[in-house]
Amino acid sequence: MLLGMSWLAMPVLAAEPLIGRASVIDGDTIEIHGQRIRIHGIDAPEVRQPCVTAAGHAWRCGRQAALKLAAAIGDGPVRCEPRSRDRFRRVVAVCWRSRQDLGAWMVANGWAVASHQYSLDYADAEAHAYRAGRGIWAGSFEMLWDWRAAGRKR
Repeated sequence: MLLGMSWLAMPVLAAEPLIGRASVIDGDTIEIHGQRIRIHGIDAPEVRQPCVTAAGHAWRCGRQAALKLAAAIGDGPVRCEPRSRDRFRRVVAVCWRSRQDLGAWMVANGWAVASHQYSLDYADAEAHAYRAGRGIWAGSFEMLWDWRAAGRKR
């Protein structure tokens, strides 16, 4: 480790891409070859997080987000380009299935929100999903970071 730098401040930009079959942990986290990877620029509902439909019915939107990510990935290889590490030491990466940016796909389809605190890469996709009422935007939900801050987890 370089003097005066913590692991959190050390960039991972020069790291080799992680490529392989991905297992979905939740709507914004996958695992490739035993390495947990947080998808860059997005935040998805926790697996147990509920949302409410426009008709007022509760549904497990976090579980649905994870299932949608799994469907988008399918059985093919995923390629993740590391950007950094998060506070849990997971690799944060832009991940692709074929030519599809998985973070962009999750936000554009309303299964995740753009993580404005860390990146504005998917802000436009989020605005379009919101206006179109896609995914979690079809009803109402507690903002993901507020839901976690209230002590409700996975």
